[in-house]
Amino acid sequence: MAGHTSSNVEYLTRSNLWSAELKDVLYADLMNQKYCKMVDFPDGDTLNIPSIGQMEIRDFAEGRSVEYTSIDTGNFTMTIDQYKSAGTFITAKARQDLFYASQLEAAFLPKMSRALAEEMEAKVFALGPEGQTASAVNSINGAEHRWVGQGTNEVIAVQDFAKALYALQKANVPMSNLVAIVDPSVEYTLNTLSNIVNVSNNPRWEGIIETGHRTGMHFLKNIFGFDVYVSQFLKSGISETVDSVTVTTGVANLFFSAASDVLPFIGAVRQAPKVDSEWNKDFQREEYVVTCRYGYKLYRPENMVVVLTDTDQV
Repeated sequence: MAGHTSSNVEYLTRSNLWSAELKDVLYADLMNQKYCKMVDFPDGDTLNIPSIGQMEIRDFAEGRSVEYTSIDTGNFTMTIDQYKSAGTFITAKARQDLFYASQLEAAFLPKMSRALAEEMEAKVFALGPEGQTASAVNSINGAEHRWVGQGTNEVIAVQDFAKALYALQKANVPMSNLVAIVDPSVEYTLNTLSNIVNVSNNPRWEGIIETGHRTGMHFLKNIFGFDVYVSQFLKSGISETVDSVTVTTGVANLFFSAASDVLPFIGAVRQAPKVDSEWNKDFQREEYVVTCRYGYKLYRPENMVVVLTDTDQV
């Protein structure tokens, strides 16, 4: 009996289908720009910003002349030291043969710009630990500004938030817009702390257990005044001993005030991401290039606390 069944129409059946769209990767959120004081830097590659200190007070006695003193001065410098590029191409032959050629080409510029943005994000957040002295407590006005997490096995502890608050207070940092930028491993530790998970022990944490700490980038509750954000771009792979405590697979978590007049980082973009493309007749291909030139530096070390935590405890 003649008829059409799956066994006799195999040459009319497409056993493997290809989607008309391309699958893209997921991207982490970026946020460094809001924590940088961006300055005008029209030419040259080094910017000088003079600074002044405080006035000195002396004892005075009747019948004696006043002792005159000067105000200490200093000079802060930053440079345009980063020149980055990203480039790719597609050949004429590939254009002719690829079913997804138009979609691939359309993705070139967004992906190159994104790669540069991620590079800038990592550069800015690395300035926190790199702007301090490694393997030292970096005390300011008697308060440590760098230490290893106080939790078991060098993970984060709630006490670290209290200590960071104390350090910033001692450095005369405004207690407004306090921000903590932490690694995902730190959020995991906070989510599993016994005094948070066991609501009967601490009812003030109730609600976090049902929804987690954050919506998008922001914790639903802050800790000792710090709004806590999570970033994939903090400096990691740190092996260091601070005050006799060692971290071997450390990440540098940042604590600071994001008040507009005391932003911890300073930066200047000499050339925003610029796109160039051209047809290369010798290689028979379309070439795409994005370039960017910029500089960043830790501007206020007194407004930066770094807590190193191990990432291998999750």
